[in-house]
Amino acid sequence: MKAVIMAGGKGTRLKEMTKDEIPKPMVKILEKPILEYQIDALKENGLKDIIIVIGYLGDKIKQYFKDGKDFGVNITYIEENEPLGTAGAFYYIKDYIKEDFILLFGDIIFDIYLKKMIDFHNMKNSYATLFVHPNSHPYDSDIILMDINSKIIGFDSKNNIRTYSYDNCVNAGIYIISSKLIQKIDKLEKLDLEKDILSKEIYEENIFGYYSSEYVKDVGTVERIKKTSEDIHKNILKRKNLKNKQKCIFLDRDGTINIHKGLIISSDDIELEKNVAEAVKKINSSEYIAIIITNQPQVARGLCSIEDIENINKRLKTILGEKGVYVEDIYYCPHHPDKGYPQENKNYKIKCKCRKPDIELIEKAVLKYNIDLENSWFIGDTTIDIQTGVNAGMKTILLNTGEGGRDGKYDVVSDYICDDILEAVNIIIK
Repeated sequence: MKAVIMAGGKGTRLKEMTKDEIPKPMVKILEKPILEYQIDALKENGLKDIIIVIGYLGDKIKQYFKDGKDFGVNITYIEENEPLGTAGAFYYIKDYIKEDFILLFGDIIFDIYLKKMIDFHNMKNSYATLFVHPNSHPYDSDIILMDINSKIIGFDSKNNIRTYSYDNCVNAGIYIISSKLIQKIDKLEKLDLEKDILSKEIYEENIFGYYSSEYVKDVGTVERIKKTSEDIHKNILKRKNLKNKQKCIFLDRDGTINIHKGLIISSDDIELEKNVAEAVKKINSSEYIAIIITNQPQVARGLCSIEDIENINKRLKTILGEKGVYVEDIYYCPHHPDKGYPQENKNYKIKCKCRKPDIELIEKAVLKYNIDLENSWFIGDTTIDIQTGVNAGMKTILLNTGEGGRDGKYDVVSDYICDDILEAVNIIIK
């Protein structure tokens, strides 16, 4: 595959760093331009044929990188005489590209295992694949809407007023694009990739979101550049790459993240436990990822539907997002083995392997996120949670929130007992 980098940005929000003397992709992070980080990441993934679309002060980029040989790559430049948006330059690119290609914007820092994304793209026979992930400010970001098969079914602009709960799922700025798409660009005009092309093509073509916990950060502001500098210094970027085993903090939901109110059947009942936002923020800033594992037998008992559980989980993600934090994923078991409830749903009244303390849901997370269980933790408020962690070979922490271990289902001892999730996370991270 070839890679295309859109590097024509002026960097208005970085004026104190560009001083109107360099384009945005040449802003340095720890004495190295953003664009050089991108080229190094592409090269590490075996992508050495790179097309760079330049515009504002583009000569600065050409002077620094030349033909790319000094950096171990081959660079071709396409120059925009005037800004063409995020997709207008496709008109020029189609003369250089006849196969699917990687596309990325010139204001992101990333370290990802691209082969896994490419394999996903090929398996789905995708017309376009977007790298998507949660972020700390979904309330002012464009949201990606996907179905259960990761097919993108809509885009919700940050300018819209959202009166619904949503998945914290945003476009990270890395794509795999079919050559068929760019061949449709038959005239030179300013185009926005998402608004003018993808949002229309989702009704005709298979466009997918590749969801990953890996490090991709928009560094378009001074504050984000400072945070990314810290992350590079701590080697968090490399550790988050899915080539490497990931450390995870698995979390129970009810009584751990949100206040225990019995069987929750309405999203209106979701209310965060104390100190949850601060605790999850510390996880987000660490080398750990956060994943929720929860039993939700309400479906089996006929109290609510799968759709209701999905909406409850979306409400939780929305509330967390409003606090500036996120979990990577939520896995839930809708089953219950015991029959005899008045309204029970017989389709879910089964003995399964996904209900805690069995570990099938954890195994699914391990497969998706390449998790190292030996160096991971399980935090929960019941002996069921602690037994789950023990069964999976993890360290465990029992909380005094929620049921506080009073369920007494299993005779098991946790590694620690903490008053709340923040105390538990502090122990893990320290």
